[in-house]
Amino acid sequence: MTVPVEDLDHFEAARYHLGAVAYRLLGSAADAEDAVQETYLRWSATDRSVIEVPQAWLTRVLTNYCLNQLTSARARREDYVGQWLPEPLLEGDPLLGPAETVEQRDTVSFAVLGLLETLAPQERAVFVLKEAFAYPHAEIAEILGTTVAGCQQAFARAKRRLERGERRTVVDQETSRAVVGAFLEAAEGGDLDQLIGMLSENVVSIADGGGKVPAARRPLSGAETVAKVLRGALRPTEAKRNFLGGPLDVYADVVNGAPALLAVTDGRLVGVIVLELVDGRIRDIRVQGNPDKLERATERWRAGSPGEPLSSAW
Repeated sequence: MTVPVEDLDHFEAARYHLGAVAYRLLGSAADAEDAVQETYLRWSATDRSVIEVPQAWLTRVLTNYCLNQLTSARARREDYVGQWLPEPLLEGDPLLGPAETVEQRDTVSFAVLGLLETLAPQERAVFVLKEAFAYPHAEIAEILGTTVAGCQQAFARAKRRLERGERRTVVDQETSRAVVGAFLEAAEGGDLDQLIGMLSENVVSIADGGGKVPAARRPLSGAETVAKVLRGALRPTEAKRNFLGGPLDVYADVVNGAPALLAVTDGRLVGVIVLELVDGRIRDIRVQGNPDKLERATERWRAGSPGEPLSSAW
């Protein structure tokens, strides 16, 4: 079915908004793009002459589609090998959505996206629409087919569950390069005390290998424990080079708003280590090694201007 140009323009005007909502709800860029495509198919098959506010209609359809996907995703993640982490997005990716406020930036951090997994699907939707996109409760209630009071209660519950009492440090490319450079120098050089000094006492490290690459099956916590594991993992060895199938270059970038180490072999990302800062120290470390979740980041990295690597010691 051919969609009239004016109707296609309405959809295209909402595309980035829809993708940003879907990514926060699903934690997966691939699933978010599928959700946007499904929303378009429903839009094209609907009598659009009766739709008064296209973006509101599109957001309602997309959100409810994502809620259905979240229910099935929970069942799939029960069988997921090891720890599940979101798909990393490099700075500038349109799926990151708005970043004008601290609250908006926080909603795409790996730490918050992980915490969102603990919420019931409707609580997650209410929190995302309110916190990241400033929807009033009346509109959220209409989108979800519930009451304003129900939305307010769901948002309050979500805020209590997600409240960390701390704000992560938002960084630019220059700061990211400095943080990642110091982190890499301490880890590769084997200076345990220097590495521990960069970490918060209650630092938590979580790795996602998806059963496809080696990764710790459980979170690691505590500065000394995490530092020892990272020092061993990041020190170059011939065995690691052989496992990767070639030399490895390490770059610095900004991923989901945080400093990140990108491990690259033969032009493809084989690992992303996200370092979230609180009060100048690394509070959360998220290691994404599942190759299925690195495809989009690899494409954007190739399309950009990565510059010189921080390290080619491997």
